[in-house]
Amino acid sequence: MKVIKEKHPLVMRWTHWVNFPILTIMIWSGMLIYWANDEYSITLFGHTYVRFFPDWYYEWLHIPQRLAEGMAFHFLFMWFFALNGFFYVLYTIISGEWRQLVPNKHSFKEAWQVVLHDLHIRKMAPPQDKYNAAQRIAYTAIIIMGFGSLITGLAIYKPVQFNWLCWLCGGYHLARIWHFVLTIGYVLFFLVHIVQVILAGWNNFRSVISGFEVVNEQPKPVIESNTNEDEKA
Repeated sequence: MKVIKEKHPLVMRWTHWVNFPILTIMIWSGMLIYWANDEYSITLFGHTYVRFFPDWYYEWLHIPQRLAEGMAFHFLFMWFFALNGFFYVLYTIISGEWRQLVPNKHSFKEAWQVVLHDLHIRKMAPPQDKYNAAQRIAYTAIIIMGFGSLITGLAIYKPVQFNWLCWLCGGYHLARIWHFVLTIGYVLFFLVHIVQVILAGWNNFRSVISGFEVVNEQPKPVIESNTNEDEKA
């Protein structure tokens, strides 16, 4: 028997979908800023082996260096990114949703079982409540990454005014590296997230839009009453 059940509240869905275009704009504008000073590479003994990003990448996108435009978009949408993230965390704390999101002592062991199940190596699916162990770890990690982006971003944005913050990040240059690494982390998370959504199927994706999911429930067995036998006795 198919039953419709509520899965994701409106606030969770709202912050999820708002964050997607905001983060996309943040990454795009951040790339415009990075292109103005493309210095990250793996160089040994004067020879560069890997560059982020190679020349063919710039030629393929046909986008010139636009530092002023990138900074304008980045510094504007960072406030929306921060407010949306703050509102999301505040809601999870007040509503108690954090209990279903934060990993527990069994999560890391069960997360490996989730990976094996997704790779079709393990047949039996690991235990899952609203989120499985891998999702708990991933969603908690993305919140920590968002906080890290804000801290390192402020250290880069105002290294003099927030000199103590810049110092905590290891200096301006290291803060910029951490900020860049976190951006790569977002892209990887996004790719894995999309694959997981496809594997989970339409029902799971629909629940993130509507807030409800369709589940199959076994009908409860009907217990016959012994009233007539009791009356005869």
